[in-house]
Amino acid sequence: MKTQHSPYTSTQITAWLRGLMSVALADNDYSEQERTLFDQLSHSEELEEGANFSDYPPISAAELADGLGKDPAIAQNFLRMAVMMALADGQYTDSEDQVIQEFSRALHQEITAINELRQKLQSAAHHEEHHPDLLNPVKDWLDHLDIHDAKLANLICKVIPAQCPFERDVKLFGRKIMHIPAMCEINPLYDQLVGLRFRALNYLADRGEDVTKYCQ
Repeated sequence: MKTQHSPYTSTQITAWLRGLMSVALADNDYSEQERTLFDQLSHSEELEEGANFSDYPPISAAELADGLGKDPAIAQNFLRMAVMMALADGQYTDSEDQVIQEFSRALHQEITAINELRQKLQSAAHHEEHHPDLLNPVKDWLDHLDIHDAKLANLICKVIPAQCPFERDVKLFGRKIMHIPAMCEINPLYDQLVGLRFRALNYLADRGEDVTKYCQ
């Protein structure tokens, strides 16, 4: 039997976005890509009526817990998205982890995959390189981000672009001499991002919503 979930409230969505903003700012490297993303969301219909997201400050752990409520499924979904955002540039910094860990404690959740990965890396600190399979438990955890809310699904479709930026062919005299791959193809979570967006699109399409605006 399929579990029934209540729709996310505007307050929960706003808290969710402020939490992602806090993660983005944690390493003091608010990239142009992140800035553009949040600017696009600043007048999103998913926010509380009349709210301007660009005016919102980062959120504290206590505020986040109060805004998201006590549903552990919502908490886990938020933590998955926060980790995904932190790892989007291929770097998961100590400052980002500190903010996410504070959030997880306030939400009374544990991010087992991340904690176990940290322990493995610390135990292998003398090795300069680590096998990429170390990320597999984290990827598996991220793949379980559940889509059961239209507001969240729409936000995911806005956050994750339909096409990877910067992919292009380099041509001289009409002949291709080089292909520059899309940045997302070297993102360690590329498959997770694509899969998440696909699930969000399917959810909206099954509800009868027009998703063509997200397919360009």
